[in-house]
This record gives sequence, C-alpha cells and structure tokens, in this order.
Amino acid sequence: MTRTAVLNVVGLTRGLLGEHTPRLRAYLQGNQHAVIDPALPAVTCTAQSDYLTGHSPSIHGVVGNGWFNRELSEVHFWKQSNHLVTAPKLWDELGAAHPDFTCAQLFWWFNMYSGANWSITPRPMYPADGRKFFDIYAWPAGLGPAIKRDLGEFPFATFWGPAAGVQSPQGAPDAASRWIAAAAKWVEEKQCPTLNLVYLPHLDYNLQRLGPKHPAIADDLRRIDAIVGDLLDFFAPRGVEVIVLSEYGITPVDTPVHLNREFRKRGWLSVREELGLELLDTGNSQAFAVADHQLAHVYVNDPAIQEEVQALLEATPGVAEVWDFASKVENGLAHPRAGDLVAIAQENAWFTYYYWLDDARAPDFARCVDIHRKPGYDPVELFLDPEIPAVKLKIAWRLLQKKLGFRMLMDVIPLDASLVKGSHGCRPASRDDWPLVIAPRHLPGPELKSTQIYGVLRDTVIG
Repeated sequence: MTRTAVLNVVGLTRGLLGEHTPRLRAYLQGNQHAVIDPALPAVTCTAQSDYLTGHSPSIHGVVGNGWFNRELSEVHFWKQSNHLVTAPKLWDELGAAHPDFTCAQLFWWFNMYSGANWSITPRPMYPADGRKFFDIYAWPAGLGPAIKRDLGEFPFATFWGPAAGVQSPQGAPDAASRWIAAAAKWVEEKQCPTLNLVYLPHLDYNLQRLGPKHPAIADDLRRIDAIVGDLLDFFAPRGVEVIVLSEYGITPVDTPVHLNREFRKRGWLSVREELGLELLDTGNSQAFAVADHQLAHVYVNDPAIQEEVQALLEATPGVAEVWDFASKVENGLAHPRAGDLVAIAQENAWFTYYYWLDDARAPDFARCVDIHRKPGYDPVELFLDPEIPAVKLKIAWRLLQKKLGFRMLMDVIPLDASLVKGSHGCRPASRDDWPLVIAPRHLPGPELKSTQIYGVLRDTVIG
C-alpha cells in the first residue's frame, strides 16, 4: 500500500489558481488533475460522503448538512455520528482487505464513532448551568489531551463565526487551518497512518463573506497556498503521496430567497410563541423549507397542497429548479430524509432559513452563532452586526460575564441576509467554478463524478 494524505482545501477551484497560489499551481502542473462534477447538493457533508462511500445520497443518506427528522419532527444540522452515513466507508473496505491499513480522520465530518483509527473534530462542552466551552472530540480517548498538550488548544472561535478568516483576538485569519495542518503533521509523526484525511477550511470563510471576486481573497489564497505548500514539503520526504481536492466551488450571490416567509404568508407555516419570540413549529406546519446554502429541502406535511407548493416554488424569483420524486431519483437524492420537494437556487441566489416577518420577534438564537438550534444553515453568522454600537466592546463584556461564571448571550449576529456575497450548493455553469482533484497518479478522465473520488483515493492507497 501507498501511504496517502488527502488535503481537502475547501472552496478551491481551477478559477482560483494563479499568481497568488504558486505552490498549488505548480502541484497541479506537475501531476494529474480533473474537475469534479459536484455532489448535489454541493455542500460539505454530502460531498464528503460521496467521496468516502462512492455512492450518492440516495444510498448513503446524507442529503445535506442537515435535514428534517420526520419521527422527531425536528430539524437537525451538523450532527457528528458516522452512523448517519448509511453506506460503507473507504476505511471499511481498505481495513477489511488489508489488516495493516490505518486511517486518521482530521476534521472531516461525521467524525465520531467511525472505523477510523484516529479522529479529531470540533466538539464544545455544555455544562448543566448553560455555559459553553470550546473543545475538540478525539479518539482514542488519550489523543485529545496529548495533541493539545503539544499544539495548544484548538482555536475554535476561528473555525466558524465572525472571527473565522479575519484577524481577531481569537487568532490569525488562518488559525484554524494552521492548527489542523499541524495536527496532520503530529499524527503522521506519532502514528504514520496509511490514509490521512485532512480538512483545511480557510478559503470557505471570506469566499462566502466577501465573494470570490473581492480583492481581499488574494490574501486568503496566499495563506492557504502556504499551508498546503508546507504540508507538501513535510510529506514528500516521508514517502507519503498527497492528493489535493475540494468539495465545492463558491460563486458570487446577491439574492437571498426567504422560502419560509413565503410559506408563512400563505398560512402553510406554523410558529409558536415562547417568551415573546417566535419558534418554527415544523410538526404543525403544512409545509416548510430546510435551507442549506443553494438547496432547500421542502417538507410537505399536508399532501393536499403539494402541487400548490411546487407551483409557488417554481414561480419564486431566485429558484432555478424544483425537483419532485422523479427528479430526485434522476439526481441521486431519492432518500426518505430528503424533502418532498427540493428547490435549487439560481447561481446568484441562496436560501435563508428565516421564517419571522418582524425582526423584533426573531428567536434569541438568530442573533447568535448557533449551528445546531437554527432550522437551516446561516452564513450570516460570519458577520458582526453593524447596527450594534461598539460591538467589540459588547463582545468583551459578554466574555467577561462568561469568565465570571454568569450566563450570557453572544447576540452580535445581524439579521441582514444581503451581507452574504458568496454561496454554493448548485452546479455552477462554469467548470472553472467546480471543485477539483490533483493527484500524483492516473485519473480516469478530465471530469469526474463526485462518487468517482472514492476510486481515486482507494486506487492511490492500494497502488
């Protein structure tokens, strides 16, 4: 077997390679490369599951970063159990065929309770008094304390939220990716895994916050290029082959689409009041949308209105396609977890989860970084609310409250979806905006399906 490291450079596309990425450009020119017809939806959890199982969501069940659990009548996002991926993983096949095969899974999703030998993933602690402490989950049990002793605490606040991708008291713009890269070296030196899966998210933040055409993206490209170049230099003398790939490409957007507000105006969406604020009541809604970047799963609890819902979706500005069951079968998304209808946004548009009609009635978590409580993905979490005077002083006060042991609400996130300038999830028109793979060995062609990446990784390891 050939020891292999897979560097997942989130958001990297052929169109971003150039003067600001000399190491990546040279690596592409010196090796095999192909664009990847993106997973649908082109989002983290689905793309990684396509890559690691060789199947589409119809088989592996990961229809997005989150979905509606019909039995619990709850929306769940960013869950970590590997049991949610209902197809064998790459390490399962390789481990069964080669007893000496080992795998490290560093910050790839569905990281917990898998067959990987070593795994690290972000995982806060929530004491009973309501506080939240940043931390990581690592397996085996001694891995976390050992790696934090050598590398320091993982800079969690720079992994997602207003501090991600920018200079802040929490760290440098690329602090999270640098820590993960250092962890990849640490695991290599301590364990020498056969397959080392490494997640490098740095590009993801400002490509969404500012859009891929913004001049400031040049600095982000230089930073990720340096991180990748350093890893290439580290792995080469150790005889580790390196595959560079990405999950999706991010394109400019200027049109947020509020499907749940449209449903509410027609009386299909139910909310309940708690402490004077509104919560989405999915179980009692006739129809509602679970927004996930440029794809929305639309769950229709009342089959009598499904045709009416579909007609509304098709007439909504910013919606490019609406998939019924036959379309879901055709696109590999026919799974019970998927919406009864699936809306795909135009390339310049994206879907919000917003369901309130008055910002004063928005739930308290709407103004926080709260990826699990929100019934949909919220890229506005990358911003600080420009309407809050001296917002950084407010953050400092909140942190002091936390340090003193008081409960506090870090309510500094705006409710203005127009701030977001980049998104992903649909299939971009230009192949320069598709994800790509760069590998030292032969690739099946210049354009690969997302499910073909499984074979590329397997064949590289087994030679």
